[in-house]
Amino acid sequence: MCVSLLRAFCRECPFDFVRLKMNPHGNEEPVFEIGVVIPRRVVQEKDESCDCAYVLVKEFEKVGFVVERVIGIADEFIKLAAPLETLGRAAAELQIKKRTLIGMDLQFEVEEVKAFVKQPDGSVFSWCERFQCYCHLIYGIVNNKSVKTLKFDGKEIHWKIGENLLLKLESENIVKQVFPLHDEKKRKKLLRSWALHWWHFTNQPIDEIYSYYGAKIAIYFAFLGMYTRWLLFPAAFGLTLQLIDFGSLKLVVLPVFFIVVILWAIMFSQFWKRKNSALLARWPISFADATDQGYRIPGTKASSWQPPIELMKVFESDRAKEKELFQRYEWLGRLMRFRNDAIIIFSIICLQLPFELAYAHLYEVLDSDIIKFGLTAIYLFAIQYITKIGGKVSVKLIKKENNENTEKRADSLIYKVFGLYFMQTYIGIFYHALLHRNFYTLRQVLIQRLLLSEVLENLLENSLPYLKYSYKKYRVRHKKGEKGEAREKIQFTSRVEKEYLKPSYSASIGDELEDGLFDDFLELALQFGMILMFACAFPPAFAFAALNNLMEIRTDALKLLAILRRPVPRAAATVGAWLNIFQFLILMSICTNCALLAWLYDEERKWKIEPGLAAILIMEHVLLLIKFGFSRIIPEEPAWVRANRAKHTTQAQNMCYKKLLRTISGGDKGFGEGKKLE
Repeated sequence: MCVSLLRAFCRECPFDFVRLKMNPHGNEEPVFEIGVVIPRRVVQEKDESCDCAYVLVKEFEKVGFVVERVIGIADEFIKLAAPLETLGRAAAELQIKKRTLIGMDLQFEVEEVKAFVKQPDGSVFSWCERFQCYCHLIYGIVNNKSVKTLKFDGKEIHWKIGENLLLKLESENIVKQVFPLHDEKKRKKLLRSWALHWWHFTNQPIDEIYSYYGAKIAIYFAFLGMYTRWLLFPAAFGLTLQLIDFGSLKLVVLPVFFIVVILWAIMFSQFWKRKNSALLARWPISFADATDQGYRIPGTKASSWQPPIELMKVFESDRAKEKELFQRYEWLGRLMRFRNDAIIIFSIICLQLPFELAYAHLYEVLDSDIIKFGLTAIYLFAIQYITKIGGKVSVKLIKKENNENTEKRADSLIYKVFGLYFMQTYIGIFYHALLHRNFYTLRQVLIQRLLLSEVLENLLENSLPYLKYSYKKYRVRHKKGEKGEAREKIQFTSRVEKEYLKPSYSASIGDELEDGLFDDFLELALQFGMILMFACAFPPAFAFAALNNLMEIRTDALKLLAILRRPVPRAAATVGAWLNIFQFLILMSICTNCALLAWLYDEERKWKIEPGLAAILIMEHVLLLIKFGFSRIIPEEPAWVRANRAKHTTQAQNMCYKKLLRTISGGDKGFGEGKKLE
């Protein structure tokens, strides 16, 4: 049905799309997007047909790749480029769903390419789709003939019938790694128009970022840019409060600032949802697949959750039991998630909370600055291990959950690990605010966290990957120097080898479920909570945050383009769990700022419900009502997105009705046939 609809649409489509070029030997220079790393051999095989590297190259060429071999200093590299013909065949085999010109998501068909929407850069496939096709082809090479004996550096490997070649070579430590390569032409263009274009402030080429890095990273930078632009208003307001002495009016101005800031945060979260919807409508992302695709290389880890085979067999053979079994499986999974969340919350309250409170109390009562410095050093050293242990425990618990896909599992991990960071970041500040009501110390802590922490984090975030890269190059030179070669003559001339030595875009808690976006979003979330929850104590914090984020946009771009490898794409096109965390922080900020205002009014600490305190309590309840009711005022989707979707739905239904009526009446005997595209 879908194929016939595509063919009918291609015949009736008024648009003139450029046809898919299937010539692998076209005039355009191939773009190598994947690198395969193997160790540099000491012993060269006389019979080249048995050599692992030679067989690997020939198998890649049989699949349809354009292959280039590069001899590096310590390793050999096989660079792969895929013509559109090869990618189109893989996309059809994978049954990848792509958006069509009528708005429907249909399985890709090479012959009906004119019916599918092209990417913002004019290509047929997005980076995420191309990467999925590459992995399918690379890890789809299987021995279909007789057992083959392969040799590598004097070692024999038996490639059995039905065995996957890449997995076999990885298990034998012959293939060291498969990783994405930068496209130099696009990378340099993005460096000029994005990372090094400081005068554009928050403006970014989001469509180009999406085309090059995929939806998830593009969404992060769109969120960061919008958040930074919106920060400019409270930053100006906060600086005004700091620079102008309002005197006795300060107790009136601060509540006004608090109300304005909360309304600002609520509006920001709602308008971000609208912007996210607009980006999804602008980019040709298949909504059915956007959350189902994993982002791991298939040869390393499973990319998504699938229902148990036993349940599917029962579903096919005995439908009478299907409801009971699936309900049991569904509720068992929900109970397991509840159990895991309870374990994490219980551990945070019983183990981490006393540790954090003990540090905050000792820091308050100690007089010596030297002892305070030593205590802080021990604390920072200890929380690194606490976070790593918490992350590992969370990953093990998540493996027992029946989450639908990789992104759902990643969201579950984010919720669990953020609880650890929330306690580490804010418990000391809560301690100074709640128990001691020491606003001077509270402001000092906020300044230290905002200035020192964020500046140091930015320096470490960008300098550590470069130091790791330099150390790897030093180790390669050192090993070659031990073999008698002059170190000054060892030069890294191959770009693919330089990329291989660069660090990957990985998360601090481990890269099993998350990549470097975890740390980037975490930094924004902790900053958002700090400036919002204690807005009344230190209004200029918004200005510091805005200035930091202006730097963050360019430094993060420079990090991705110049310091790190090209990340593996992720298909999810929303911020996921982070939006819920931001909304949770807004709720917390209403409570904390009301408490701060109450302490300002209650100087004698008698806790009498006077008119001022009563007004604060009423204000808190009103703001909470506004928070929960504001979604009704501002729709999450722009009107043009809804109208566009309705138009596409109507167009698709009309076409289905016409084809169905023709088939019933016998007027279209060639319903299943259509013209092939030239």
